[in-house]
Amino acid sequence: MGLADASGPRDTQALLSATQAMELRRRDYHMERPLLNQEHLEELGRWGSAPRTRQWQTWLQCSRARAYALLLQHLPVLVWLPRYPVRDWLLGDLLSGLSVAIMQLPQGLAYALLAGLPPVFGLYSSFYPVFIYFLFGTSRHISVGTFAVMSVMVGSVTESLAPQALNDSMINETARDAARVQVASTLSVLVGLFQVGLGLIHFGFVVTYLSEPLVRGYTTAAAVQVFVSQLKYVFGLHLSSHSGPLSLIYTVLEVCWKLPQSKLIGATGISYGMGLKHRFEVDVVGNIPAGLVPPVAPNTQLFSKLVGSAFTIAVVGFAIAISLGKIFALRHAYRVDSNQELVALGLSNLIGGIFQCFPVSCSMSRSLVQESTGGNSQVAGAISSLFILLIIVKLGELFHDLPKAVLAAIIIVNLKGMLRQLSDMRSLWKANRADLLIWLVTFTATILLNLDLGLVVAVIFSLLLVVVRTQMPHYSVLGQVPDTDIYRDVAEYSEAKEVPGVKVFRSSATVYFANAEFYSDALKQRCGVDVDFLISQKKKLLKKQEQLKLKQLQKEEKLQKQAASSKGTSVSINVNTSLEDMRSNNVEDCKMMVSSGDKMEDATASGQEDSKAPDGSTLKALGLPQPDFHSLILDLGALSFVDTVCLKSLKNIFHDFREIEVEVYMAACHSPVVSQLEAGHFFDASITKKHLFASVHDAVTFALQHPRPVPDSPVSDTRL
Repeated sequence: MGLADASGPRDTQALLSATQAMELRRRDYHMERPLLNQEHLEELGRWGSAPRTRQWQTWLQCSRARAYALLLQHLPVLVWLPRYPVRDWLLGDLLSGLSVAIMQLPQGLAYALLAGLPPVFGLYSSFYPVFIYFLFGTSRHISVGTFAVMSVMVGSVTESLAPQALNDSMINETARDAARVQVASTLSVLVGLFQVGLGLIHFGFVVTYLSEPLVRGYTTAAAVQVFVSQLKYVFGLHLSSHSGPLSLIYTVLEVCWKLPQSKLIGATGISYGMGLKHRFEVDVVGNIPAGLVPPVAPNTQLFSKLVGSAFTIAVVGFAIAISLGKIFALRHAYRVDSNQELVALGLSNLIGGIFQCFPVSCSMSRSLVQESTGGNSQVAGAISSLFILLIIVKLGELFHDLPKAVLAAIIIVNLKGMLRQLSDMRSLWKANRADLLIWLVTFTATILLNLDLGLVVAVIFSLLLVVVRTQMPHYSVLGQVPDTDIYRDVAEYSEAKEVPGVKVFRSSATVYFANAEFYSDALKQRCGVDVDFLISQKKKLLKKQEQLKLKQLQKEEKLQKQAASSKGTSVSINVNTSLEDMRSNNVEDCKMMVSSGDKMEDATASGQEDSKAPDGSTLKALGLPQPDFHSLILDLGALSFVDTVCLKSLKNIFHDFREIEVEVYMAACHSPVVSQLEAGHFFDASITKKHLFASVHDAVTFALQHPRPVPDSPVSDTRL
């Protein structure tokens, strides 16, 4: 369908200047296929609504095959363990498991200090959850167990509910530790319940709201929190308990104030041989009871106090685990099920809490060691947990005299990887400054407000930033790239030229309630026409025309009355007219007045109809400037959904531009958007699917061949 073969283009070229007409002749606007608007496309492709699948019906089906499939889905060890290549993987997993266990032993003892608990409970948390994850986890390389960020979050909860001192007096340490263990284990059960519940309802996507800059900024701030919390053990200081906003600042100030009171320290052998605990009051690990502890039911009375912290810890722990799991899965070409990972981590915390463990996640440093030392599967984790079990049962007493300062040093050394993330600021400054802003806000809020409030502020800020960025998308006027059917921003592509007589407008983001007004304003601005001014001037001139016609009609009516009254002066009136005649004359006069009023109303209505006539109401007839284009095409390829505000904005765009004699078309809508337009009753007598085209080039070609409004599409007088 070529341009030269159609009769419409002659009308188009008549509306354009000679230069624009030459440009149209130079460029070949044609389609090798028929032009496709939405009606033709639906007929050609036999479009219909996609059938809705009712997932809940599948969930309620019960059969032996489905039960077996669910068992394999939620107990992955039954899938991969029977296929385990013993000859190829066992040696690597054995060496990897022992290497991880050697790291996990001191980290378990040290991270228990972060949680405000006796060190032995770090060993428990390095055994039970790790073995549970071996059965239910899908990642072959992450090392589940104690982690600094999780431990410091738990520590903030235990210190707030079981403080170090009460009313400036020291309390019994045994009672305090027992209370903290109860709080931490109950918190672990609640965290596990949240994670298992979210995993079973397939809510693993919740971590998508935690972007990578947010997670890295949060873990960096948590590393600073951990570092500061260990200063009291490094210097052997007794500090007051601080919690809530600015607690980190208060702790740093107190450490600086009491720094002259710090003590020199040694290692375990020196501590034992010289009796540092008794002679110099150096804190040591203390008693590590041999054997496992019996299961203990959680204290449900604490649930109401712990529910907020538990949800935060559940989300953060899962975010760290799944991010590391996906990194290793991508590197080694296997798949990690995010929902099953949530269930596995939840069961690890739930069962671990019953055995007096505190909440765990996966460790970055141990996971890297597990991978680099030859770990191939979850068997490495099982071997490390069995080694920790041996320590708990037989060798725990060897660490009785280990100074806590040594554990603090271990913690600080393990923070090296997270503290290196401070270099993210430089890379994000070059790559994406919006992500840098998220990183900085997350880091600052976490430092100043503590871990729980800091995470809430970070998530809210990142979501608000997304909204703000969609409110200010990139708006562009498109031109055709020479000898193609491709349209690009004329401001970015120097060879892309606007089609004479046609404006093509595009937004880089979907249009919804938050940016619909900005979209309309940007459209009118980029078109180079003051649409609102033209419409207001047009209405004023039309109203003035109506008033002039009405005055003219009133003047003619007045002249007719004067002529009628001059004829009536020659008629004599009988003085003896009866009362009945006078009444009949009054009735006649009333009828004449009503008849006169009806004629006047008919004349007024006739004048209003005349004012709406095409010849008298055009911009040219009114002496107003005309736009240099006759068609506007909205490229809606970026729309992913529409809401009621978007529908109203699009209808108002149609109304406003038709008021200034510009026809509007839409192009490149996706099928779900078309369905939403239909559901919102967008299409009517004035806007039909003939205004919606499969591509921008279809719309441009049609607009050039039909510079007038689409037939059978009256202009609506209603603006929403």
